[in-house]
Amino acid sequence: MNKQQRNRVTYIIYCINAFAERYKLSAKQAFAYLQRFKGLVFLDECYEAEHQLSLSDTVDDLSVICKRNGGALG
Repeated sequence: MNKQQRNRVTYIIYCINAFAERYKLSAKQAFAYLQRFKGLVFLDECYEAEHQLSLSDTVDDLSVICKRNGGALG
């Protein structure tokens, strides 16, 4: 894995943990929710833009994306 890929993975893990904290979930629950409602796909596809935002803004964006895809949090 090259440095860019490691940075992307680290960022996604950081976002999962921030999402979990905001919604009082375990990291495992947050991961499952984000995977089910396309939040992880969004983070991967929009990494270049999202990693330049604040973590709070990114969690807000994740909430919107997941809600659009059937999620109930947010």
